[in-house]
Amino acid sequence: MCPTAIGFYRKSMQRQSVGRGSRIATLAFTTAAIAGLLHGAASLYWAVGGRWQLESVGGWAVELADEHPIGSGIGLGLLAVLKALAAVVPAINERWHSPFYRAVRSCSWAGGVLLVVWGGMSALSAWAVLTGLIRPSGGYDSATMIGHAVVWDPLFLIWGSALLTALWVSGTTQTRPAERSETSRISDPLPEAHCFGQR
Repeated sequence: MCPTAIGFYRKSMQRQSVGRGSRIATLAFTTAAIAGLLHGAASLYWAVGGRWQLESVGGWAVELADEHPIGSGIGLGLLAVLKALAAVVPAINERWHSPFYRAVRSCSWAGGVLLVVWGGMSALSAWAVLTGLIRPSGGYDSATMIGHAVVWDPLFLIWGSALLTALWVSGTTQTRPAERSETSRISDPLPEAHCFGQR
């Protein structure tokens, strides 16, 4: 196969690889954003006075909402805003390359690791209690434990896992255009016409 054909084939495969990586990164960023926004929506719902499934967070949350409704509402509202920002900022930063691009990616890496560790460990602990592997001396609230085992902590885990996947894939695909530009500087040692035996 002539050098020109080889070069064309390599470039074609590189473009396909970058395209697949870009789609995977987009899907992962979207999944992370949806998971984070769901968490934020629940906090916002409770902030405005909703009570459905509040007990799944813990008895302390119900008591706080009953005894200090204004204070808990403000706190939950701020928490909802923070969750929403954490959910969408990494994707926006990746799409528009903000002036703080590297700083946001670094914070996103740290946040993703924290979400995976926190969500994974908390979900495993909740399941260990529900299955009887761990027996708390003071007993436990079944609604709270089910909420942490099935909903809130797995959602943290999904959020963090998707975010880390998006950051990893997007970081990998960004290096490939540079690699292609380097290879493109190397001129073909033979003219294209040589492929056809012309001189």
